[in-house]
Amino acid sequence: MAFTVIIPARYQSQRLPGKVLMDICGKPMIQRVYEQACLSSAANVIVATDDSRVASVVEAFGGQVCMTAAAHESGTDRLQEVVAREGFSDDAIVVNVQGDEPLIPPTVINQVAANLAANPQAGVATLAEPIDKVADLLNPNVVKLVTNQQGIGLYFSRSPIPWPRDSFNQLAVELPEELPGEYSFRRHIGIYAYRTVELNRFVTWPVAPIEDSEKLEQLRFMWQGVSIHVADAVENVPAGIDTEEDLQAAINLL
Repeated sequence: MAFTVIIPARYQSQRLPGKVLMDICGKPMIQRVYEQACLSSAANVIVATDDSRVASVVEAFGGQVCMTAAAHESGTDRLQEVVAREGFSDDAIVVNVQGDEPLIPPTVINQVAANLAANPQAGVATLAEPIDKVADLLNPNVVKLVTNQQGIGLYFSRSPIPWPRDSFNQLAVELPEELPGEYSFRRHIGIYAYRTVELNRFVTWPVAPIEDSEKLEQLRFMWQGVSIHVADAVENVPAGIDTEEDLQAAINLL
């Protein structure tokens, strides 16, 4: 099974400007992401950026870079420009690895690509992990999801789903310290594998109402009837870097 990793890497970031070029133990963040991706089974790894500073750094360490337009609203749009420029076939598999995840395990990159290849009914594949804290279930920055028995996503939301009615009967009451055990709550991990044909279709669709409401671009696929395969990650995926505290945590881990 052949697949390509594309790493969207914007220089601008609202919470941590220039983060993809920040030093992590002697290497810029984007280099660490690139090297992790190269440890996967990907046939090719490409950094997609709209900034010459990022491109220069990638080229300096020997990485492959594709300059893209600055106006893209999402990483998915940026990926589509790359596959269009490179002339990928409709059935080619592309994995989106975020440019701010320098500790991404190569095993999960392989996993999400293999899951998409093994599930022809799906146009997109992604990963999840268990939620074990009430605070995480209620946190809108933690994206929750539910699937059917076959691992096909039914919905992604910032709200707690499914809602444990008998345990959390009212938002105003004191909530239990532990999650009820009758259901395994799951959080979304933001790594995706796409079939190229779905990327090409994605950019032709308008923003879906549910996508606009939740600010979750994967809901555009679901709105259009594209199945998303979901599986629990085979390895723990460290959080991406959005703040100075996240950056220091990554440095400490390394």
